[in-house]
Amino acid sequence: MPATDFSTFGRSILSLRRDQQVHSMESGGHEGTSQELELEAFQKQVAELFNDLASADSDQLLSIPWIHKLLDVFLSCQEQFKSIVSKNKGLLNKSPADRYVMEYYERSVKALDVCNAIRDGIDLIRQWQKQLEIVYYALDNQRSIGEGQIRRSMKALIDLAIGMIDEKESNSSVAHRNRSFGRNNAQKDHNSLGQFRSLSWSVSRNWSAAKQLQAIGQNLVAPKNNEITATNGLAVAVFTMSYVLYFVMWTLVAAIPCQDRGLQTHFHVTRQFIWAAPVLALHERILEESRKRERRNACGLLREINKIEICARHMNELTDTIHFPLSEEKEGEVKQRVQELGIVYYGLKDGLGPLERQVREVFHRIVRSRTEGLDSIG
Repeated sequence: MPATDFSTFGRSILSLRRDQQVHSMESGGHEGTSQELELEAFQKQVAELFNDLASADSDQLLSIPWIHKLLDVFLSCQEQFKSIVSKNKGLLNKSPADRYVMEYYERSVKALDVCNAIRDGIDLIRQWQKQLEIVYYALDNQRSIGEGQIRRSMKALIDLAIGMIDEKESNSSVAHRNRSFGRNNAQKDHNSLGQFRSLSWSVSRNWSAAKQLQAIGQNLVAPKNNEITATNGLAVAVFTMSYVLYFVMWTLVAAIPCQDRGLQTHFHVTRQFIWAAPVLALHERILEESRKRERRNACGLLREINKIEICARHMNELTDTIHFPLSEEKEGEVKQRVQELGIVYYGLKDGLGPLERQVREVFHRIVRSRTEGLDSIG
């Protein structure tokens, strides 16, 4: 990806305000210039962070480590945005700055539901991981693989397949359960994935991720020149943060199983924003991933979900050809597949917990930012 000319933003978006200050003799002129530099630094930061995300190769994109990186980008942008808002408290009770900031906080409230749904999706992936665990420990480090271990593994693989097919075909027919990040409810063990699935979701049964994303992105348009001038450039920062929120939530929905996942959300942003190019490039890459034949009906584009499906398919194909007693060659083939499955299993075991905690942190950071912002508005 070619290097971005960060000076473009200053000329194209904030130049109107600066040009007016050239002819102004007011004492606040220096403060205005300092503020503009901070606002431009925010745009540059967003562009650099998303350029880094966009540089990921195809094996990294939409993996658990990459999603971690995406959420780190959101938290970093959110922190810088909070600093900008706190330094502009005098504008927050004036139009149109008050409207822009309030609209962002309303969008962020809608994002909280997405965070809850994503946490539920991570729980669902964890159930699939448990089925892999059964297979792995039944077959790994065995002196000889017997019929009992194979049967136990086959049952776990069947339960895994049923759970994943169920999610693909019927991800909107779930029962309501009220659970939020503010509670630490213990999840009881159940005998089937179907039972777990019907009890685990924290959003209502008719909640739709696609509609929630549509609500977050509704009326998300770049500020006009007069609005930029009236808000001392604050409107640009609010628009940028709103777009970061929108894109991050869309990407989470694309990657993690959710109710009524819909990826056909259109992103319209002028390329005069220096962060637009990497954001739009990532959007297109993720859509391309969803169009691949093997991913077209996936319940989530997370790279590890694809690896679960591949490993499960290979193990099923192998167990279908097994006859007892096992030949030395066939037993070696089974052990090789088990080692491949173990890599996927440990990747999920090590990755899902930290990912869930990071989604929880995003949830709480949004809540705190909104509370502090509303207190500033008064």
